Amino acid sequence: MAAGLLWSGLTPRAPYQVTDRGTVLADPTTQALIAADGWFAVITGGLGLLCGGVAWFIGRRWMLPVLLGLCAGGMLASFLTLWVGSTFTIGAVTVEAAAVPGAKIVPGALKLTASGVLVSWPLVAVGFFGLLEGMHGYRESPLRQPYGIGPE
Repeated sequence: MAAGLLWSGLTPRAPYQVTDRGTVLADPTTQALIAADGWFAVITGGLGLLCGGVAWFIGRRWMLPVLLGLCAGGMLASFLTLWVGSTFTIGAVTVEAAAVPGAKIVPGALKLTASGVLVSWPLVAVGFFGLLEGMHGYRESPLRQPYGIGPE
């Protein structure tokens, strides 16, 4: 939930113009839509990194259940972040719009345009878990010892 509030607070809103037909994007060249995706990926990716590290240190004994939990929990956390961030408006910072003078400009709702960033939390969590396990496995490998000399 805190991730969604953080995403809502940091992400600028795209400007929309109120017309007779409803609201339309006031500035088609705005980068605010891309910024929403970027901030979402940074926040959820950072939390995925944290979850992957904690899961490796705590649950290495039960690798398969931990990895499945990282995948399922990461997807659930991503969807919860998306729902909280798009429902609660914390920082309604609107970028400037190149609209018709005198037109009413309102900040748009926060949403994702690239749905692929929803997997950043579980992908980073599982990837970091695998990286840590690979480094640990390499360090503990008997293949690193010279031939004929065992570990001390």
